[in-house]
Amino acid sequence: MAGVVFDKIRKCYGDVEVIRDLSLEIRDEEFMVLVGPSGCGKSTALRMIAGLEEVTAGEIRIGDRVVNDLPPKDRDIAMVFQSYALYPHMSVRENLDFGLRIKKVPRAEIDRRVGDAARILGIGSYLDRKPRQLSGGQRQRVAVGRAIVRQPAVFLFDEPLSNLDAKLRVQMRAEITSLQRRLRTTTVYVTHDQVEAMTMGHRIAVLDAGDLQQVGTPLELYEKPANLFVARFIGTPPMNFLRGRLDAGGARVAGDGFDLELVGKARAAAAGMGGRDMVVGVRPENLRGDRRESGGPTATLRLKVALVETLGHEVQVHGRLGDTTLVAKVEPHDAPAIDAEVDLLLELDRLHLFDAVTERRLTGGD
Repeated sequence: MAGVVFDKIRKCYGDVEVIRDLSLEIRDEEFMVLVGPSGCGKSTALRMIAGLEEVTAGEIRIGDRVVNDLPPKDRDIAMVFQSYALYPHMSVRENLDFGLRIKKVPRAEIDRRVGDAARILGIGSYLDRKPRQLSGGQRQRVAVGRAIVRQPAVFLFDEPLSNLDAKLRVQMRAEITSLQRRLRTTTVYVTHDQVEAMTMGHRIAVLDAGDLQQVGTPLELYEKPANLFVARFIGTPPMNFLRGRLDAGGARVAGDGFDLELVGKARAAAAGMGGRDMVVGVRPENLRGDRRESGGPTATLRLKVALVETLGHEVQVHGRLGDTTLVAKVEPHDAPAIDAEVDLLLELDRLHLFDAVTERRLTGGD
C-alpha cells in the first residue's frame, strides 16, 4: 500500500491556471474525498495522480516515488470512471480479467482474482453476460471489480455514482465504503455531492476555483468550517447567514431584524474586534420552532414563512428576516402555515462568526 502526496502542485492550460499551489497528504489506507463544485479542479487533481494529465509544477508522490513523469501503467493505480468505461463486446469476465491478461498474469492467478472480486461484489452470476445486459448498478460493480483485480496501491474514483438513481447511490456508497475498509487500499474519491463526501470519507478536502479551502474529518468540516465557502458547501440544508456589525465591546452583533448577544466561543472569537462587520452563521437545526430546553441560551427571531417542506421526520421552514431568507428545522406537528409569522429559537452557543471582509471563520481558540 502507499500514500499519495501533492507537493505545491500547479496545473495550467495555457494561460489558465486551474489548480494553484495544491499541497495535500493522503495517508496510507485512507479514504480521502475531493469535493467541490463543477470546475473546482477536483477531477483534474485525480487525473494527475493517474497520469492522465501532466503536472505544470510541483511533485506528486505515490509511496516513496515521484510519479510526475511515469506513464499511467507504471503508477500502480486503478481508476473507476463515471461512465463505467466497460468494453461492450466483452463479457463481464473478460472485462474483469482484460488488464491482467495484458500483463501476462498466470491464468490460475487471473481466475483466483476474478473469482474473489466477483464474490466480494456479488456479480458471480453475471460473469458470462455482456455489459448491455446489466443494470447501471451492476455495471458499476463490474467497473469496481476491474479495479479490484489489479490489486493496486491506490484506488481512484471519479464521480462513479453520478449516473445512478438516488436509492442505488445510497446502496453503492455503503458498498464502496465497506469494500475500502475490507481491502484497506488507499482511496481517492472525487464527487460534487457533499452528502457522498460526508458519509464516505475518512477525511475530506474541499476545493473551490483551484484552491484548497480546508481538509478535515466530516465532523470537523461541519462543526468548524474554515470559511464561508466551506460553511455554505457542507451541510444540507446549508448554513444560514446573517450580516451584521459587532458593537464596540464585541459583546453583541446586530443587523437587519436581529440583535444577538454573543456567548461562549463566539464571544471569545470576537474579542478585540469591536465595530467590525461580521457574518453570523447558524445551522438550520440550531434554529428551531419547539420550546424544549436547548441546554443553553437562546434568542428569538420572528420570520415570515415563505415555504414549508415536509420530510416526514422533520419540517424545513424557509422564512424571511428582513431581506434574508433563513431555513429552520422544526418538528412535524410544529409546521406553520405559509405567510404566517413565527417565532423561532436561535441557539446562541451554536453560532459561527465569520469576518465579512476575509470570509474566514473566527475560531476563539476552538
